[in-house]
Amino acid sequence: MGLIEAIILAVLAASTPLLLAATGELVTERSGVLNLGVEGMMIVGAACGFGGAWLSGSVIIGALCGIVAGVLMSLIFALMTLGLAVNQVATGLALTILGIGLSGLIGSRFVGEKISLAPHLYIPGLTDIPLIGRILFGEDAFVYLSLALVAGVWFFLYKTRAGLILRAAGDNHASAHALGYSVLRIRMFAVMFGGACAGLAGAYLPLAYTPFFIPGMTAGRGWIALALVVFASWLPGRLVIGAYLFGAVTILQLHAQGWGVGIPSQLMSALPYLATVIVLVLISRARTGGSTAPAALGTVFVPDR
Repeated sequence: MGLIEAIILAVLAASTPLLLAATGELVTERSGVLNLGVEGMMIVGAACGFGGAWLSGSVIIGALCGIVAGVLMSLIFALMTLGLAVNQVATGLALTILGIGLSGLIGSRFVGEKISLAPHLYIPGLTDIPLIGRILFGEDAFVYLSLALVAGVWFFLYKTRAGLILRAAGDNHASAHALGYSVLRIRMFAVMFGGACAGLAGAYLPLAYTPFFIPGMTAGRGWIALALVVFASWLPGRLVIGAYLFGAVTILQLHAQGWGVGIPSQLMSALPYLATVIVLVLISRARTGGSTAPAALGTVFVPDR
């Protein structure tokens, strides 16, 4: 395997959890809900995904456990923000704190254990093609699923009536409600979808990226996913570019250290927190008309009784 091929494969692996989590958050924010708890849902998905795979011996069951964990965490967020009309920013931050603590409790018995990683696709004759064979026809199922998910979300948002209704709920929830649509129900399903994607993104880490679970293994990827949604201007196509761009920067930074280019580790560890600040600043600016953010993003909706 050549150096260029190895770097590209590493970029694909590093970008996949970002793309999965950001796609779910994009749908959530398109419905008008700002969920800053992506990091918490991801780390719980990682713990449950590894636990499910270790106990069952199946990567598929592990992935399903991660998805279910993410959905359950998202329902906590939905209960607070949609059911009780609690501030979304504060609830999302609390959800991340809860997720970090809960993942440590769930994953404590699995620390030090190891599983077999998700198998990679192999098509005789195609996978063996120099350079592009492994890249196009030799990845694990999560990589192909992440790209298919983005395409499906794009089709849903812009080519279906349900997608139009979801975007209407995010742009003007009062008008959507006046037309007879249940804004809270739409947003609840969007939040659950975002939770499922975040849980799957977290499960990807121990199931396909590294064959073990350690506390905090998401390492701020949930915050990066939030920043990617803003970077993409809430458009699915740009999301792919942003995810792979950040994955490339991450991998090249590691290779740069091997080449003798000094990059302080403190700078990389501070990147998630910097991304959080960028998200909040850009969202506040987007509300003034400088971006394509949903007009009702982060605002509480209480239907008339």
